[in-house]
Amino acid sequence: MPPISHLPSPSSENWSLIIRPKTGWFELHLADLWRYRDLTTLFVWRDFVAQYKQTILGPLWHLLQPLFTTILFTLIFGRIAKLPTDNIPPMLFYMAGITAWTYFSECLNRTSTTFLTNASIFGKVYFPRLCVPLSVVISNLIKFAIQFALFLGFLAFFWMKGAPIHPNISILLTPILLLMMAALGLGTGIIVSALTTKYRDLQVLVTFGVQLAMYATPVIYPLSMFPNSARWIIVVTPMAPIIEAFRYAFLGQGLFSWGYLGISAAIIAAILFIGIVLFNHVERTFMDTV
Repeated sequence: MPPISHLPSPSSENWSLIIRPKTGWFELHLADLWRYRDLTTLFVWRDFVAQYKQTILGPLWHLLQPLFTTILFTLIFGRIAKLPTDNIPPMLFYMAGITAWTYFSECLNRTSTTFLTNASIFGKVYFPRLCVPLSVVISNLIKFAIQFALFLGFLAFFWMKGAPIHPNISILLTPILLLMMAALGLGTGIIVSALTTKYRDLQVLVTFGVQLAMYATPVIYPLSMFPNSARWIIVVTPMAPIIEAFRYAFLGQGLFSWGYLGISAAIIAAILFIGIVLFNHVERTFMDTV
């Protein structure tokens, strides 16, 4: 090894990137995500391919899962429990809620294991760690697109049969609703991921918690079945106004409210900000605890 004096001085080189340790909670360096966008694209492709490796049906599972879940909900909650569906055909009512909820829950579940499943990569080379959970959110858009196409197919079928459904101009809000679901899933997931580096019990509770949270949102029931005095309990759940707006846009029924969406957006923004700050703080020391 040559003497230190023979090594080139950093000041004499034109470095393209200087990596410094993060010393503050709010040193987020989010601009690095754009610089490493090609790496994010590779992670998206990796996630997409990994889902179908050594499977027989491949992407068809994305069609079978919501279809079987919708049929099950129709039988249990529609025929047996006889929950109202705002005069919408039960198949469409439940499929709309399942399509939206599945995208959010998949983003949350898969980003919640970011540190645990990628520890071997994180410990070897530098890159913005947020690239990994961000790639999960993007790759899940493929699954959402497949399930959304299935939903539109059933929507067209029931519309041609004369069902009382009325798609409207609010359909244009779909990208905004999708962005809100992605941000909520990403924010909640990276919070859980950061905490599970120290408290592994949280990982066991995530799947159960997500399933339980579904019953606190209007996936299997309309928000209209609650009196006005009790709706605030459901509305503080950020996904509730999103699902109601999604149903209103495509089916013409649902409690659409700009105020409710605004509250949801504010809560989602707070969760995402807290998640990013906590994620960036934990990534400095997670190798000592994972």
